[in-house]
Amino acid sequence: MRRRLLALMAALSSLPLTLVAAPSAHAADPTTMTNGFYADPDSSAKRWIADNPGDGRAPAINASVANTPTARWFGSWSGTIGTATGAYVGAADAQDKLPVLVAYNIYNRDYCGGHSAGGASSPAAYTNWIAQFAGGIASRPAVVVLEPDSLGDYGCMSQAQIDEREAMLTGALSEFNRQAPNTWVYLDAGNPAWTSAATMAQRLHEAGLRQAHGFSLNVSNYLTTAENTAYGNAVNSALNAQYGYSKPFVVDTSRNGNGSNGQWCNPSGRRIGTPSRLGGGAEMLLWIKVPGESDGNCGSGQGSSAGQFLPEVAYKMIYGY
Repeated sequence: MRRRLLALMAALSSLPLTLVAAPSAHAADPTTMTNGFYADPDSSAKRWIADNPGDGRAPAINASVANTPTARWFGSWSGTIGTATGAYVGAADAQDKLPVLVAYNIYNRDYCGGHSAGGASSPAAYTNWIAQFAGGIASRPAVVVLEPDSLGDYGCMSQAQIDEREAMLTGALSEFNRQAPNTWVYLDAGNPAWTSAATMAQRLHEAGLRQAHGFSLNVSNYLTTAENTAYGNAVNSALNAQYGYSKPFVVDTSRNGNGSNGQWCNPSGRRIGTPSRLGGGAEMLLWIKVPGESDGNCGSGQGSSAGQFLPEVAYKMIYGY
């Protein structure tokens, strides 16, 4: 990154002064400032392998899961959040790689589903937390997926709670615009099985999508890339028709190799999907959820908690059974 920035500064210095202007929010492309995606060296899969080197499943999990660039999730467990995000993007920057981070701490998180309930203690606490999150990234290149499930999770919420949530998301996007100019932020838009494209377009817009680089789909879900691409295009058609703009989108392909069987919580028979890369019908295909991490106390993860690494689930997901 540093070499690219020096070259850019040299090029700008040769231009007439009148042509050099302050960049608009998120004008920079972090994919061109880095050389590939960052693989989290401290992922749950990596930690399990380090603790279980003699396990017969370890070689396959190491080869197919642990070394694939995957997002790191940040929440109340992350400690001082600005320090945590700063250390993570700093480590990626030192390797000239692009880190993907997930902000997952909104007040009343998973309010209706409950398996991942928690989050900040109040809207004010969330505002402070997300401001520090963005400040930790600062000017270094990054991709952020903002609050998975937050816009699909409306079924049991009052209008006042919905308005409160949308205000928190709008404020979060403002913080990234203000503090992290080389970060692409994708506001999460759930998945095609959750709500109609027109409804999601309205929710995205009301939560401040204009300020974001784009939106994310299929986080922690299993629907195919083709299904998500069709849905993303439909959301954009609705955005354009209702509000006069559209946005890029990314798809979580970490667990969609076999598609969905209609279940969302630790279904059996799923498979890892296309590793993180640019393109693929979306702006990027990303591994956002670590394959093998539990969705909660349900399905093939019975007795586990959300986020717990389950080696047998990961192992079976590599082979699709």
